[in-house]
Amino acid sequence: MGQIDHLPPLRDVIERHQLRARRSLGQNFLLDLNLTLRIARAAGDLSDCHVIEVGPGPGGLTRALLAAGARHVTAIERDHRCIGALEEIAEAYPGRLTIIEADALETDMAGLAADGPVRVVANLPYNIATPLLLGWIQTDSWPPWWSSLTLMFQKEVADRIVAGPGSKTFGRLSVMTGWRCNPEILFDVAAAAFTPPPKVTSSIVHLTPKPNPEPCDMAVLERITGAAFGQRRKMLRAALRQLPGDSAQLISSAGLDPTHRAEQCSVNDFVKLAQCLALSDSSGKVDTNNKHQGADHDDDPTGSD
Repeated sequence: MGQIDHLPPLRDVIERHQLRARRSLGQNFLLDLNLTLRIARAAGDLSDCHVIEVGPGPGGLTRALLAAGARHVTAIERDHRCIGALEEIAEAYPGRLTIIEADALETDMAGLAADGPVRVVANLPYNIATPLLLGWIQTDSWPPWWSSLTLMFQKEVADRIVAGPGSKTFGRLSVMTGWRCNPEILFDVAAAAFTPPPKVTSSIVHLTPKPNPEPCDMAVLERITGAAFGQRRKMLRAALRQLPGDSAQLISSAGLDPTHRAEQCSVNDFVKLAQCLALSDSSGKVDTNNKHQGADHDDDPTGSD
């Protein structure tokens, strides 16, 4: 575990500030600064970027982002115990680190992004990782306020994010992410790299926004994927019966095979279904000549599809 700057080793920082990771906050600290530097570099060239980090804890990744040349880092930390350790980093990198003590789920990150380009890089607390991701994907304006997301997830969740049709891990999260983003898993991180070690392997996922995703109403897309993957063993003609209107006509208007199951459909297939359902909702019937508007949402990382 090498040093990347002149600051004390993270184990010393944690002991001095008495920072025991709290399960209630989803905390697992990364102490290997060479690993945090690898994560920072995986986000790309940060020299002209404002980086937003969520859940920095004692600041291992924060230090790596600054050492990797990030123009400025804004670290959002809910745990007051960690603020002292982060302030020491701010002193070592004057003018380049802003610390916000707040709940990331309640923070207007778009409002922090005035001096972009903005990259989000974070070892996300597991218990809020998927809600945060969905919030960033579901932003009203597109392209979004962020230029990329480089995030740590449980490997199981990461696999769902990048899964394609035909995979058993392909689900609502895959569709919602794949609709608006290009996601890829960069590398895995063993449980032993964390303190305390979680019971699962983690993965670093890098996401970039698609410049022109197919227009679609995100709330409708969520209804479609919820119905389809909520009964993923059923054919579409059965799974979509819970939706309003004639499900057979809806499937036909989207040009899909009613005997297919959800995992056999592509992201674009679900977008077509959502477009047709949106027209059905507005006109009282399904229109076969569809083309419609935009939004999105997704599924629970730890729940079943």
